[in-house]
Amino acid sequence: MDIKRFIAVPDEKPLDHIVEDGGFTKVFRSIACIGDSLSSGEFESNCSNGGTGYHDFFEYSWGQYIAREAGINVLNFSRGGMTAKEYDESFAAMNGFWSEDKLCQAYIMALGVNDLFGKNQEVGTVEDINIDNRFANKPTFAGYYAKIIQSMKTMQPKAMFFLMTMPRTEDEEKNKKKGEHAELLYRMADFFDHTYVIDLYQYAPVYDAEFRRNFYLGGHMNPAGYILTAKMVMSYIDYIVRHNPEDFAQVGFIGKPYYNAKVKW
Repeated sequence: MDIKRFIAVPDEKPLDHIVEDGGFTKVFRSIACIGDSLSSGEFESNCSNGGTGYHDFFEYSWGQYIAREAGINVLNFSRGGMTAKEYDESFAAMNGFWSEDKLCQAYIMALGVNDLFGKNQEVGTVEDINIDNRFANKPTFAGYYAKIIQSMKTMQPKAMFFLMTMPRTEDEEKNKKKGEHAELLYRMADFFDHTYVIDLYQYAPVYDAEFRRNFYLGGHMNPAGYILTAKMVMSYIDYIVRHNPEDFAQVGFIGKPYYNAKVKW
C-alpha cells in the first residue's frame, strides 16, 4: 500500500490528484451547497421563437454528483440568479435553510457571479464585517456574504466552510474582478475559523472556447461540465483534508456536545 496517496505530498497542487470516489470529502456526512445557477444544475433551452429558457435540474448539480459519488448527503441551498444579498435577506428564510433540521457539517459557498457581474455590486473587504453584530455589516458583497457565514456559525459553530472562487476565462476585464473576489475569499478564510478556499480561479483550467465546447450548453454547463465540477470540488476538499489532517480529526463531533481536548478543535 502506498500511504503517500492518502497524506500530504510536498509541492502538490490542489488539483494534481483527481479522486474518483469522493476521497476524504467523505469525512463529512452532510454538506450544503449555497450558490446560484451553476450550483443548481441549470440548463438552457431554446424555443422555436428564439427565446431562451433556464431550468434548475438539481439532480444534475455538481452537489448531487458529489452526493452520489461520495455516498453522503448533500443539500442544494441554491437557485438560478442567486446573490448573497437575496440569500441573506429572503431566500434562505423562505426555504427553511436556517432550520435546525437542515444544519450540516460543512457548507460550500459558490456565490459572486450574479452579485458582481449581474448587479455590479461593490466587492468590499473584510473591514465591512462587524464581528459582534452581523446585522451591522456594510451593504457590499463582502458584508452580505460574511453575514451568511456568521448566521450559520450562530447555529453550527464548528461547521466547516469552503469558499469557492470563480474560474478564469479569456475575458481579462472580468478576470480582474474575479481576482478581487478570490482575494476577498482568502481574507475571509483568515478571518473566520474552520474556513478554507476552493480556488478554481488559480487552479482550475481556463474556461476558454475549447472548454466550453466540451462542457457548456449555452451560458451554463452541460451534464459533463457539472460532473467535472464535482470532481474538482471533491478533489480540492480531499487535498485540503490531507494537508490539514488535525483540522478535520473531529468533524464527527460537529453538531454534537463532544470534543477531544487533546486534538486541535
